[in-house]
Amino acid sequence: MDDFYTKDEQKKVKLQLDKLIQTCVKCQTDENKNLITKAFKLADRAHKGIRRKSGEPYIFHPIAVARIAAEEIGLGTKGIAAALLHDVVEDTDYTVEDIEKMFNPKIASIVDGLTKLEGFFDQTESQQAENFRKLLLSMVEDVRVILIKLADRLHNMRTLDSMPENKRLKISGETLYIYAPLAHRLGLYAIKTELEDLSLKYEHPKIYEDINNKVVASSLKQLSLINKFSAPIKDRLAFEGYEFEIKGRPKSIYSIWSKMQKKNLPFEEIYDVQAIRVVFKPHLNTSEKAQCWSIYAMITDLYKPKPDRLRDWISVPKANGYEALHATFMSSSGVWVEVQVRSRRMDEIAEKGFAAHWKYKENSEKESELDNWLKRIRELLENPDDDSLEFLDDFKLNLFASEILTFTPKGERVVLPNGATALDFAFEIHSDLGYRCIGAKVNYKLVPLSHKLKAGDQVEILTSKKQKPKWEWFDFVTTAKAKTRIKEAFKKERKKLVRKGEKALENYLTKKKLTINSKILKKLQNHYNAKNKDELYFKIGKGIIELSDASKILSDKPYNKWVKYWRLSFGKGKNIKEDDDEQPEVDKKKPLLLTDDKEQHKYTISTCCHPIPGDDVIAYQDGNEKLVLHNRNCKVAIKLMSSHGDRIVSAHWESQKLLSYIARINITGIDSLGIVSKLTKVISDDGNVNMRSIHIESHDGIFEGSIYLYIHHTKDLNNLILRLMKIKGIHTVSRQERMNE
Repeated sequence: MDDFYTKDEQKKVKLQLDKLIQTCVKCQTDENKNLITKAFKLADRAHKGIRRKSGEPYIFHPIAVARIAAEEIGLGTKGIAAALLHDVVEDTDYTVEDIEKMFNPKIASIVDGLTKLEGFFDQTESQQAENFRKLLLSMVEDVRVILIKLADRLHNMRTLDSMPENKRLKISGETLYIYAPLAHRLGLYAIKTELEDLSLKYEHPKIYEDINNKVVASSLKQLSLINKFSAPIKDRLAFEGYEFEIKGRPKSIYSIWSKMQKKNLPFEEIYDVQAIRVVFKPHLNTSEKAQCWSIYAMITDLYKPKPDRLRDWISVPKANGYEALHATFMSSSGVWVEVQVRSRRMDEIAEKGFAAHWKYKENSEKESELDNWLKRIRELLENPDDDSLEFLDDFKLNLFASEILTFTPKGERVVLPNGATALDFAFEIHSDLGYRCIGAKVNYKLVPLSHKLKAGDQVEILTSKKQKPKWEWFDFVTTAKAKTRIKEAFKKERKKLVRKGEKALENYLTKKKLTINSKILKKLQNHYNAKNKDELYFKIGKGIIELSDASKILSDKPYNKWVKYWRLSFGKGKNIKEDDDEQPEVDKKKPLLLTDDKEQHKYTISTCCHPIPGDDVIAYQDGNEKLVLHNRNCKVAIKLMSSHGDRIVSAHWESQKLLSYIARINITGIDSLGIVSKLTKVISDDGNVNMRSIHIESHDGIFEGSIYLYIHHTKDLNNLILRLMKIKGIHTVSRQERMNE
């Protein structure tokens, strides 16, 4: 250690190791301490001479990951040893076999699960998705694999400042798309919240800073309100002999921003509901559930509750094991305050999730929703033919954060994602029931297969022996299990159609004196929106794709009459000729500068989110090396960052004065004579904005409308919105970013 570390670094390494052993509750025996020390020494030796981008010795990272695993997740000795060793096989000459010989098969298995796949991948495939699939394969064998990976991801996010911007975008997008929902699913609320906040910090730094400053500025006022509200509750609980603690529960920055986006509301209207958490030590010989309700009753003696805001997660815990009683009360200050009541056991499960769940599960033989979730993941992984990106989408469906509780005719409960249909319910019960389903009775009323269920619905599935699975079912099922089972039913037919399509394409190209190659397949896949070559062959075999117009697509200089390309520059580069189809090599480490310069390289505006100058944007380099601009908060962009992060380029707008971009605003208000002429006058008087079209509908004295505009910058759009809001009778004016919704 002396040869590589400075004296200060030596002290820090020793201090961090000592803290790790001290804070690990399960590592206090001499045997366990020796195992942790042995793992540390191997990791230290393996990473000797390596420093992170920040300049600190690499060993700080595995120690930090191990501390998160111990302190914030609650893993035991083997899990912490594996956390210390998690990068050894991937980054050094040590092998999984070496780890097994020096430690034991279980630790070696966990480390192997945390090691990324090696080798080259087809460019149409996603190495990120394949690595994640491998991670999940290991997770179903030992859940500690994913818990350590979450600890690893959290420390990487905490130290992301030292990475270049394109790497920050890739890691943040992947975190928001997969790892934060996964942490939520495993009940790790604190980690999930921090991952979301850090993702927002690096994807939208200005937005993050603005909301954070407002939260800090209002914190003293909030604290005063919470203390005043809590005082009578503390007195009452102390009088009843409870050992407890009451603490504020501030909203996360990401949740505030997310609600601002969804509801189109300012910060002040989102940050108005305060929250506290009452955590108590249960009295002996009385159930925790009864005591939660008893404390709720005490609070109703002090404050009036809001009837429609009572959430009972005690009688029916959430799918990730979360238990608590949530209620909202009107304070004496005229502000609503949410109160969460839970025991210390419930609090530990809420904070440490899956690890705490298993700790308390030892006293119960009852199978939890977490066990059922792991079963569903195993079923999903049993289908090896799935494309890795398709698998990633299906897995994402299993990470539903919002769930509903439904019931069978016999009263058995079935947990489903919000938005699930009657057919999803049938497949959740049994695959055969889904295959033979012809309809359902929901609360004794006949409904179609596509009927969306609501919380509390009692569902009876109607079947017929003559019923067979249909492709149309894909249009409305939402659960991964239903989608997987439908795919399995058509697997044989699909394989035949894939072979038929491949043969048809081969024959067509032979006539054109061409052969199937990766370049041709890429062009066809991009044009026909096929995820991979098998889907392309399938569509050809099924007759969805006609090959008669393939000549235009396969020509050297394809022309798409529906897409207009704008230009971009990225630092100093050579001018590209107008008719040159060769795309410039992009330096992903440098941000692209988006300008009006017509002699620079090409990019397209994505149709899913329609970014405009002034928006936070990224560029995605597609299979044809074309650059496509997306808003950073676009769902498609977040998915691309999570699956094709190596193709993401950060981008920034420069002055935009020549080119106009399409934007849509939605307007509501009170209908009155001349309201449309007032709207159009404000727009026509604005020299920076031009109107393309307007559509207004009126009903019962209220109007709703949408206006399509040509603008140069978000500043121009925001100024116009402010002027429109000043018109008497206008209620809301908001930009709609996803114009295809």
